[in-house]
Amino acid sequence: MSPIFTCITILCLLAAGSPGEEVTQTPKHLVKGEGQEAKLYCAPIKGHSYVFWYQQVLKKEFKFLISFQNENVFDKTGMPKERFSAKCLPNSPCSLEIQATKLEDSAVYFCASSQS
Repeated sequence: MSPIFTCITILCLLAAGSPGEEVTQTPKHLVKGEGQEAKLYCAPIKGHSYVFWYQQVLKKEFKFLISFQNENVFDKTGMPKERFSAKCLPNSPCSLEIQATKLEDSAVYFCASSQS
């Protein structure tokens, strides 16, 4: 019997800014088995105080997860109550963490930033 893998693919979503500026999201691609931990990082454009995380499951629309203003949670209405957590610390990339991944977590996760 072959193992079932949760595939979490990471892509960058560019935020509005000057040419050459972009959100840096790492890792670019991530594949995890079920039950493993997945951690994604997002460095916003310099000077941007808002960070947004989105999830897009195959053939579905973007789903808003959570947003931060600096290190404070601004809106978490789309964040799953279990297994998902996110934080933004001063002078560090923001992170999105999924504990004990499940097949249903397979998606593209996007990060964006904004000045206001």
